[in-house]
Amino acid sequence: MFVRPFQLSDYASITSLFNEVLSEECCGETLEAFAKQLSLDPDLVLVSVMNDEVVGIIIGTIDQRNQGYYYRIAVAPQYQRMGIGKSLINGLKQRFIQRKVSQILVTVDVHNEPILPVYEAVGYTDRNFSRSYRHLRIVSGR
Repeated sequence: MFVRPFQLSDYASITSLFNEVLSEECCGETLEAFAKQLSLDPDLVLVSVMNDEVVGIIIGTIDQRNQGYYYRIAVAPQYQRMGIGKSLINGLKQRFIQRKVSQILVTVDVHNEPILPVYEAVGYTDRNFSRSYRHLRIVSGR
């Protein structure tokens, strides 16, 4: 398993993964955010590949205040609990560090509340969680 930047050839696999893993409402929101992030800064979209198959994705964004956010993560059900989510989180963290963001936060909404233990397992705590009472969104930062 390795983590690499998103490539256009991954698009069909990613949309299929989102449809499999996310609720219908979450999938629609995530596909919109995914498209927006690809147009703004595709380097903040990473995928995990195992046996030439995309098995996970993480989407990040950086806001106008130079804060990095984990927006959404998805891992194929048959590959969950294998460290893929943690690898994606750490890969995106390295991107944020390279960009010298002022702070790294985990955006939290009803759809990703259940996976907060994955973020906690790599060292994030409640003070790193940015809870939103609106729909999460991708912002045009820098």
